[in-house]
Amino acid sequence: MCAEVCDATCRVLSEDNRMDEDSIRVQLEWCRTVCLECAHAFDKQPGAEESAAACRACAQACTDFMATLT
Repeated sequence: MCAEVCDATCRVLSEDNRMDEDSIRVQLEWCRTVCLECAHAFDKQPGAEESAAACRACAQACTDFMATLT
């Protein structure tokens, strides 16, 4: 689910240049939240450490992007 949400967020942000800052924040927060939830789910699965790390990296990228918005 994390990968699908990240992909959707990337497509929305790159293709829809009419989004205002609030809409961008909502999209990024949704992506960040889903990625963190997925990371927590992967934490419970043996051998899924890389997947959990990838989800956390995506969540961090969303956080970093939000920090650049004014």
